[in-house]
Amino acid sequence: MESYGPAVLRLAVGAMFVAHGMQKLFAVWGGGGLSGTAAYFASLGLSPAYPLAVAVGVIEFAGGLLLLAGAFTRYVSVPLAAIMTAAIWTAHLPHGFFINWPLAAGRGHGVEFHLVVLGALVCLMLSGPGALSYDHARARSAEADAAGRARLRGKL
Repeated sequence: MESYGPAVLRLAVGAMFVAHGMQKLFAVWGGGGLSGTAAYFASLGLSPAYPLAVAVGVIEFAGGLLLLAGAFTRYVSVPLAAIMTAAIWTAHLPHGFFINWPLAAGRGHGVEFHLVVLGALVCLMLSGPGALSYDHARARSAEADAAGRARLRGKL
């Protein structure tokens, strides 16, 4: 059953990144789309803002899809963790630790949420995708192939 823990974590984090990538790329669910994301990045002093918005949106959307499939989990977690680290550093650290639950005007969200996501990504980097994943199936297939080759070598 322990291989299902990383699978649940991977599916939850993957769904979150797909949704956030869609907000940035396609302006769904209250997202600003590429122009809104680029304007926000420019307000943070990040440049070139539009190419960064495209890159972050694509990495979040495609990375989330790969996490959902459990494909290349350890590799795709690295750029997603880099995005979370950049978000903490540039946008959320000045606002402290906690999320701005009362939505007080003039105050952004702290680092709390992003630290949790960063921790989840590090867990996936260390543990792998768990059950029900492309990576897991590929590893089992590689093990079976290696065992088959070993049997052949023993018989020849």
